[in-house]
Amino acid sequence: MSDALTPGMRESWERDGYFFLRGFAEPAVLDAMEARIVELARTAAAGESIGDAYVIKEKKLAEAAVHPEDELSKIFRIHRDEKVFREFVSSDALLDIAEGLLGRDIDCFLSQFVAKRPGALGQPWHQDSFYFPFDRGPQVGIWLAVTESRLDNGPLWVLPGSHKEPIHEVVPDSRPGANYGYVEIVDHDTSAEIPVLMQPGDLLLFHSHLFHRSTDNGSDASRLAMVYHLASGDTVDESQQRWGFTPPNTDWLPLRRDGRPAPSEA
Repeated sequence: MSDALTPGMRESWERDGYFFLRGFAEPAVLDAMEARIVELARTAAAGESIGDAYVIKEKKLAEAAVHPEDELSKIFRIHRDEKVFREFVSSDALLDIAEGLLGRDIDCFLSQFVAKRPGALGQPWHQDSFYFPFDRGPQVGIWLAVTESRLDNGPLWVLPGSHKEPIHEVVPDSRPGANYGYVEIVDHDTSAEIPVLMQPGDLLLFHSHLFHRSTDNGSDASRLAMVYHLASGDTVDESQQRWGFTPPNTDWLPLRRDGRPAPSEA
């Protein structure tokens, strides 16, 4: 198993359910990601194909949007066919660390670029594993700050240590304009929450049972992030058996097998 996972990372993971890698990504990578997202949003708005990727819009922002990216909430499924996003999640620098959490076989099964524009709603308390009906866990969330995440532009908030909790019952997010599929945990004390403040290029790795939420963006600055979810390569997705369908935002892409790059599926 890779020794890139330091004792400090391991300690934070086991105690808190997450750890940071500050300054992990270069500015050029962040710029390329943002530029490609704008291209995809505009291409989709023009009625042209963007392959397997798909766009989710922020209902609240539609009326005032000037460009397609102004009302963008998320773009899913970009880790396979979009070069800049695939190269990032396939990098040895990232996977050597993930190997210490997941083992030598690693898949990326979900990707989303999150564009929280000024005025966008946050997301209530949830655990990612609620959305992942798999035969094993945990999964690892990879959250890359593309722009600064600060208190006024809708940052993540986490509840340290909550990754030790089982998956909690939820209620639907009842706010007007809430994104499809949002749910909320209401049966647990979250008063010990802390904000996740990040500079561009910072990386957060977090456990899929970790309680987290985000607040509304009350600033005039966008909070942009690129998010991947990784799983052990022998994971079985049981969505079909449990729900009767496979979520359209998942796309299982092998990244490593036995510690080596997986054969390309491109």
